[in-house]
Amino acid sequence: MPLLHHVRRGAAVALLGLLLTTQALAEPALWVVKSAQTTIYLFGTVHLLPNDTDWHYPALDKALAASDSLTIELTDDDAVTMQALVLQYGLDSAHPLSDKLSAAENATLAQAAQTAGIPGGVQTLEIMRPWLAALTLAVTPLLKAGLDPAHGVDKLLKAQMQQAGKPVNGLETSEQQIRFLADLPPDVELSFLRSTLHDIDKGPAELTKLISAWKNGDTATIARIEDEDVRQQTPALYKRLLVQRNQTWAGKIAGMLQQPGTVFIAVGAGHLAGPDSVQAQLQKLGIEAVRP
Repeated sequence: MPLLHHVRRGAAVALLGLLLTTQALAEPALWVVKSAQTTIYLFGTVHLLPNDTDWHYPALDKALAASDSLTIELTDDDAVTMQALVLQYGLDSAHPLSDKLSAAENATLAQAAQTAGIPGGVQTLEIMRPWLAALTLAVTPLLKAGLDPAHGVDKLLKAQMQQAGKPVNGLETSEQQIRFLADLPPDVELSFLRSTLHDIDKGPAELTKLISAWKNGDTATIARIEDEDVRQQTPALYKRLLVQRNQTWAGKIAGMLQQPGTVFIAVGAGHLAGPDSVQAQLQKLGIEAVRP
């Protein structure tokens, strides 16, 4: 998910340099789902990636060429839309962030803001709701390291298919994605921030493993990282951001199978890994996703 997919280790300033040392050809995982007249490809993406990472390979390119359309998580995530939504759902000047945290947590927050290189430091976070502060702490180091969302796999696939004159559709809207976090119960929202603060000093190791696993199509490692980072620490968040959405998407894919044609679906790699994956939800509907 372009916004929520970055619920990962926050202190990743060195990630870009680490990634640039591994230039081997990537082969991220691809699945296919079929009915009598329909073929649907499922491809896991990462939403921030160095722009010189080579992730195309023959089977993937063949699937893209054969597809009539592309479906990604969002199509309306332009800067103007996202800024308006963040202003609407992410700021709360009437209830300062520091009032919601203990003295020790506020000290950790201040240090985390400095480590992450947040412009304006902890004062910038003060008017943010906990969910937005958590995402800001997680994503800012990645952006400062040169990982541009414009180079995300979903964005590049969108451009490629539009250039080929093929339609691009979204599974969700930007407002839906923002509200997955903005509508969290207050205790779960604070738990998300505390989890981010807890992991802020763990460095880029887990993120490096995640990107490497994606390149190699290693869904077992992606599932393990997802389990450790999200399910174990904030199970309510895991259920909301992954389980429930994967169930919804599986239902949409089941509906797509009733329409003739070939569709390429690209979503965050975490949605296609582990016991609660989209494939697992499809299996419950009697639909099998296989590696081509």
